[in-house]
Amino acid sequence: MSRARARALGLIGAGTPGPENAITDVPGIEVGYTTLIDRRDATVVRTGVTAILPRGRGGAADPVAAGVHSLNGNGEMTGSVWIAESGSLGTPVLITNTHSVGAVHEGAIRWMLDAVPGARDQWLLPVVAETWDGRLNDINGLHVRPEHAVAALDGARSGPVAEGAVGGGTGMICYGFKGGSGTASRRVALGDAEYTVGVFLQANFGEMSELTVRGVPVGATLKAEAAARVGASASESSVGAASPAPAPPQGAGSVIVVVATDAPLLPGQCTAMARRVSLGLARTGTAGSHFSGDIFLAFSTANQGALASRFPESRSEIVLDELRAVPWGRMDPLYTAVVEATEEAVLNVLVAGEDTVGHKQSVAGLPVGRVQELLAARTTG
Repeated sequence: MSRARARALGLIGAGTPGPENAITDVPGIEVGYTTLIDRRDATVVRTGVTAILPRGRGGAADPVAAGVHSLNGNGEMTGSVWIAESGSLGTPVLITNTHSVGAVHEGAIRWMLDAVPGARDQWLLPVVAETWDGRLNDINGLHVRPEHAVAALDGARSGPVAEGAVGGGTGMICYGFKGGSGTASRRVALGDAEYTVGVFLQANFGEMSELTVRGVPVGATLKAEAAARVGASASESSVGAASPAPAPPQGAGSVIVVVATDAPLLPGQCTAMARRVSLGLARTGTAGSHFSGDIFLAFSTANQGALASRFPESRSEIVLDELRAVPWGRMDPLYTAVVEATEEAVLNVLVAGEDTVGHKQSVAGLPVGRVQELLAARTTG
């Protein structure tokens, strides 16, 4: 049975989502997962790989206009320097855990060599991003292998997107609760045209006291109640019980966000879209911890074929097809869509979370019912 998402639970209301309320509402985009969950004696594996194909498998050789933004650079997104330089993205996007970037990068290249026409004659810089899952996953066991990246890419599909403890988000923690993978979308009307903005994120950030839902700072109350339960449990436990693992710094973790749209955008406009992710995250309460790698990528699937360079026989110039673009002065509804979809994707991650026993600690899922009570009390108070 599928779990209710944030919108159905009354945790968000703004904006009009697409039919799946997912990044795959942008035509052509496909998402795939490889999820690794295993327990071997004292070792717990909870990790995986997420793959996003901007134009699907059939369009993997056709670059899209793109831009990147780093709110805080305590993390990694391979290929981002070239995206900033060229304004284009010509590879799949994969997300995994911090220590598996190398394995996933290799897997992405293997897949591209087999699946992308002409790839064997090109240099390849696939985009692989990460967040750290070392609390719930045996991250130093290096359980993710290149073939897991290949499987995620081969399994990428359009349509509904699973959320929570799946793919690269399997072992993540968000605002002190179970985190993971989440998505949302918005329809945007510009004149006589309608476009879609989709967001996908891997959420592993935030300190519990920061959590804000619909403008209500519920996190402080949730943290106090959680501390009271832990204190009561500790007082009842037997002497000699195992001590919990040392906690990481408050707010430690990371968030990787991918924004997609079918609105025709220039590379600089994609960068501007990526910057707006910060505002959507802020709506959920985070101030952006020093210990968090918050890195965002945005791309436009419009202008199909326009960024594929062709060398004439003289090879003295590159012929670039015509690019269409939304006027800069009409970008605001697209910015709003990024902010709203980012906020909703974070909440979708949280409501999908379940109580989880991990490698070094256990983590609870968001107490959705209690959050609803706090929102109701603020509304009637």
